[in-house]
Amino acid sequence: MNEKMVVQWFPGHMAKTRRLIKESLPLVDAVCELVDARLPVSSRNPEIDEIVGSKPRIILLNKSDLADDASTAKWIKKFADEGMKALPVDCRSGKGLEKFQPAVKEVLKDKIQQNIDRGMGGKTLRVMVVGIPNTGKSSFINRMARQQKAKVADKPGVTRGNQWFNIGQGIELLDTPGVLWPKFEDPEVGFKLSFIGSVKDDILDIQEIAIRLLIVLQRDYPDRLRDRYKIEDFEELEPYELLELIAKKRGMLLKKGEYDTERCAVMLLDEYRGGKLGKLTLD
Repeated sequence: MNEKMVVQWFPGHMAKTRRLIKESLPLVDAVCELVDARLPVSSRNPEIDEIVGSKPRIILLNKSDLADDASTAKWIKKFADEGMKALPVDCRSGKGLEKFQPAVKEVLKDKIQQNIDRGMGGKTLRVMVVGIPNTGKSSFINRMARQQKAKVADKPGVTRGNQWFNIGQGIELLDTPGVLWPKFEDPEVGFKLSFIGSVKDDILDIQEIAIRLLIVLQRDYPDRLRDRYKIEDFEELEPYELLELIAKKRGMLLKKGEYDTERCAVMLLDEYRGGKLGKLTLD
């Protein structure tokens, strides 16, 4: 395994997105930040806190159907302790999103009262939607706007512009492209983001990423590996040996009796991202 491998990805348009967020902030009353419920910390851009400042914040823990429920509950409490309203949601199915508009009105109750006092009780509430690539911003907006106005793709970097969407109940959403940050201070964060697809697979060594995922699963969720791949006594195996063993179990052979570990790596990441290993939280 390449010990020196570091995951890093910061396309030029992401620097532009940071400027867009800063410039658009005065136009909105609150910020909705989407994070991946499987990585409630690693999937948060640490620059957002600095950029957003004191604007009221709502955290949506998306893909909560793929995350450990007990862990999600702990993270929701932690965000609440930090003064941020947090909701577990699944933007593809729409689960939990019925609580979003009430949450907006809850965090903006002072602003709403201020508008009423000024004779502008019906003034539209505007919320900026931010998050790193592939956390589900477009799926969220499509669900809330009830039409396919925001382009959706299961890969990072498909949203480029700045768009407004009326979602009813006097609320508008401002879409922004996904933005990572220039340097991951903790290399582990980069690997975790690659597990969920927030960093493009084609710039990575897919076997390296799969091996890193196996290290985490061996440590934190060995039972899931045992149940999914019908393997026993793998705790002492090196991660690459474990990848070979899974390839063997799945019949992924090359000629001369070698195992197709690259194909197995792709399969492992696909099955993790698809929830076939069960509900896992890696933060």
